[in-house]
Amino acid sequence: MVLLVVGTTAIAAGSNDVSALNLRRGATEISGQVYDLHMLMFSICVGIAVVVFGVMFVSMYLHRKSRGAKPANFHESVKVEIAWTVIPFLILIFMAVPAAKTLIAMEDTTEADLTVLVTGSQWKWHYKYMDREVEFYSLLATQREQINNRFEKGENYLLEVDRPLVIPTGKKVRFLITSDDVIHSWWVPDFAVKKDANPGFINEAWANVDEPGVYRGQCAELCGKDHGFMPVVVIAKEPNAYEAWISEQETVQREAREEEQRLLAMSMSKEELMAEGERVYNATCAACHMPNGEGLPGVFPALKGSVLATQNDPTAHIDIVLNGKTGTAMQAFGKMLSLKEIAAVVTYERNAWGNNTGQLIQPKDVNAVATGQ
Repeated sequence: MVLLVVGTTAIAAGSNDVSALNLRRGATEISGQVYDLHMLMFSICVGIAVVVFGVMFVSMYLHRKSRGAKPANFHESVKVEIAWTVIPFLILIFMAVPAAKTLIAMEDTTEADLTVLVTGSQWKWHYKYMDREVEFYSLLATQREQINNRFEKGENYLLEVDRPLVIPTGKKVRFLITSDDVIHSWWVPDFAVKKDANPGFINEAWANVDEPGVYRGQCAELCGKDHGFMPVVVIAKEPNAYEAWISEQETVQREAREEEQRLLAMSMSKEELMAEGERVYNATCAACHMPNGEGLPGVFPALKGSVLATQNDPTAHIDIVLNGKTGTAMQAFGKMLSLKEIAAVVTYERNAWGNNTGQLIQPKDVNAVATGQ
């Protein structure tokens, strides 16, 4: 009772700390409806609590034994039973109408201006713009030194990514949400969107953001070891700025594909491969196999001195990076990394930490394994 009164007092006073105790209004019309619905239900619950407990406390005070009150002797009352059945029923109907209206609106993904396919995997998000030739992975960008308590944690600790999702303001954006492996959940509080990403299924959600800005969320379904390192960052841009950005991304990705084809006819030096391989390894592999390549005993295998990374034929090594290993946490990186990046990271793993095989893996070698040629 005291908490309810304190909560309503803080809300009525417009306290800046209310968001720490309550829902946020968010950045979309739907999130505003959800907030208003929440406050309506909260007010009804507070009202019921005040009436019920008020009657109880007043009755106990006025009809206590010390005042000489004599308990009444009566059996059931038809009128009372009808009243306590009909009144809650009417209250529930009153609550159900706005709730149903909001829920129906939340599920209406028709007439969208653009569609984004959101795919969760351990432990990152993949975004694909269905009407444009743009797709990319979005990974945690918080420094490992912060996670390991070597550096001071920033304002958006564990809520930073290397490539945020970008959407236009004033447009209805439909999200098709699925998963490559286990169940994840794509959650952006400011959009009132929280949808499970289930492997083999597609769930739908939508948002129409009113104001440009940066909106943050995270995976809200326990999905394994690095569940806490799977943030969501969405940047809403004005339509003209969005169009300029998406056009630039199409050009960049087209040029990257052309560069891939050019590299197939070239050979990279050991210095180039090792430098690029170390960067890719630290960004995508070190979380499981550790920066020193020794892995986590009993959980993630070591690469340092392993048969996979030191055998003469690198085909199996390339294949497992490309396609992953079924039944384990080792996922496929064929869609996430370029031929150059896979060639570099395999070269690095075969020549770092004392492995010293001397073998250099080129993009054409990766392509040969990928295409089976």
